[in-house]
Amino acid sequence: MTKKENNSSLPHQQEDWYHKLSIQVGLDGLSFCILDTIGNKLVLSYAKAFENQLDPYRLQQELREAFREQGVLEYRFSEVVAIHRNLLFSLVPQALFDPAHLADYIKFNAKILPTDHLEYDPIDGLEITNVYVPFTNVNNYLYDLFGEFEFKHAATVLMETFLKLPSSAQGTICYVHLAESQMDLAVFSQKKLRFFNSYAIGSETDFMYYLLFTLEQLGLEPSSQKLRLLGEVEEGDPYFEIAASYVENVSVFAPAGAAFPIGTEQAGIDFTLINSL
Repeated sequence: MTKKENNSSLPHQQEDWYHKLSIQVGLDGLSFCILDTIGNKLVLSYAKAFENQLDPYRLQQELREAFREQGVLEYRFSEVVAIHRNLLFSLVPQALFDPAHLADYIKFNAKILPTDHLEYDPIDGLEITNVYVPFTNVNNYLYDLFGEFEFKHAATVLMETFLKLPSSAQGTICYVHLAESQMDLAVFSQKKLRFFNSYAIGSETDFMYYLLFTLEQLGLEPSSQKLRLLGEVEEGDPYFEIAASYVENVSVFAPAGAAFPIGTEQAGIDFTLINSL
């Protein structure tokens, strides 16, 4: 399968083609939303966290059922984007990147199988390529539904989004994105990426361990470091409170996606998902 941006083969009950579908899939949960590109508003959003981590095939079944229940296939789409969220990725400097050696870049960071299909996302502005393992069965399912579409890794979307933020050019900023049982940690200094990694976490203790260890390795003082939390976190919850006990300059980051009019029930839409629109 090759990455594309548009699809044009879906039989549909409506006559319009101005909706965009953004989908995020992971073994801990899935979400999707539909954007009306003319009215610049979300007409549908959905998110589900799984009680237990699923295998990729059960994930595909959950996505199929959610599409059916939410009426996703009643729309035509001018664009479909899928985001793969997992820990199976590795960042490679573009100067060293060779698409003929994808497995060599990732095999020391993640457990991969000989049958795994590997993909990569060039990240403009950072001179980095993200090599990763997508959920191939989910991609195949989406291709059967929509034809050609675009897909990326969640880390790619996060880094591209952080790079565009004005705060990334203001000193050193640490961003932590929390969703389901995973945290993504990025550090930018003057629009330059100093660090990015993702971790599986099960508690606030895990969260603080990875955060403080990263700051220590980068020579950053928690007492003076700017920390911006985003995703499934808000002021007053345990993750915010434990971070505030170590880091003085901490706040919850308001996602750029808030510019889209959304209902109260949609307010918790994932930061990565909304920034892929």
